[in-house]
Amino acid sequence: MSSQHVLVLNCGSSSLKFAIIDNATGEEILSGLAERLAEQSPQIKYKFQGNKEIVPLNSGDAHQVAITTLVKLIKDLALDANLVAVGHRVVHGGERFTQSVIIDDSVINAIQETASLAPLHNPANLLGIRAAQAAFAHLPQIAVFDTAFHQSMDQTAYLYALPYSLYREHGVRRYGFHGTSHAYVSAQAIEILGLKDKPSRIITAHLGNGCSVTAIKDGKSVDTSMGLTPLEGLVMGTRSGDIDPGLFSFLVNHLNYSTQQIDTLLNKQSGLLGISELSNDCRTIEEAAQENHPQATLALDIFCYRLAKQIASFLVPLNGLDALVFTGGIGENSDVIREKVVNQLNFLGMHINKARNLNARFGNQGVITDESHSPVAMVIPTNEEWVIANDAATLAKGV
Repeated sequence: MSSQHVLVLNCGSSSLKFAIIDNATGEEILSGLAERLAEQSPQIKYKFQGNKEIVPLNSGDAHQVAITTLVKLIKDLALDANLVAVGHRVVHGGERFTQSVIIDDSVINAIQETASLAPLHNPANLLGIRAAQAAFAHLPQIAVFDTAFHQSMDQTAYLYALPYSLYREHGVRRYGFHGTSHAYVSAQAIEILGLKDKPSRIITAHLGNGCSVTAIKDGKSVDTSMGLTPLEGLVMGTRSGDIDPGLFSFLVNHLNYSTQQIDTLLNKQSGLLGISELSNDCRTIEEAAQENHPQATLALDIFCYRLAKQIASFLVPLNGLDALVFTGGIGENSDVIREKVVNQLNFLGMHINKARNLNARFGNQGVITDESHSPVAMVIPTNEEWVIANDAATLAKGV
């Protein structure tokens, strides 16, 4: 039987992340990033057989040029013969999509209709879909939604205390994001801890430039920190997370902010960057905090406090806890943040093991607390691309 490879595309407004995944093994055959697509000097950086290369892109219809160049690259490297599908990450699927789907006109229309809920993401996702459809017309195209995993939440978890008509008529509710990551690492945790076919209570913390926490009971999402948009919840790299809604009228009435200025403030100028006034990069802030930079220290403390508080609150829907899982760029690599958070959760019986915590970085996974106590905290590197590839390959079989 020939190998079944899936081209995975994650299309942003100015970038296109891609990978060819062997669905059987999860191996990345090819991986890379087309970047600066909305700027001068766009380029593709890719890794193949251990070698890293950079290919400059011509200006023009940026995403189409990137896809066309990627198609040529795939053919030049003789990687096209085993492709069985193209899997697309789509950020917002609204209530319609509870699982991954084969893309047709009705799916594209639905993604367009939910674009108002994710204006920074869905239009860019559609650019990638249309470009890939033109380039790979013979392959099934699959949409994998960030929001789908959270469609198992109950109304008590996803409804806001707003006039019900806003939900009924406009879909205003909490949707949650990072679904593929939360689904993957929680399933891995259940497997590692021997909880398959048993009751399980897992809290997953996906920590990167965007951050979210999810409560997962018996493999299903029952609550999550992000809401209508990816702005709600935790302190993030440049996003504020939860704020008092009254801030809007204060900024408008007293400081003459426009709606666009408020959006920019909350999404691009807040979070770790806003507090530290240094950077949105956690590594930079950790280094500054080690040198006793007061605002860097404060940024880390607020980040960890809000994270620990959110984790503790999810014991309510779970009615207990078996494991806390850290993942994402920060979650997988920052032993400092993990220790700060776990120390604030000692009352649950979790106690950090410094050696294990230090070892569980840079791709290493494992339990980072003393196993004589329950629950445990652990690190599991996420693999969203493999989730997308698996879904795409499975659905492609039926085409």
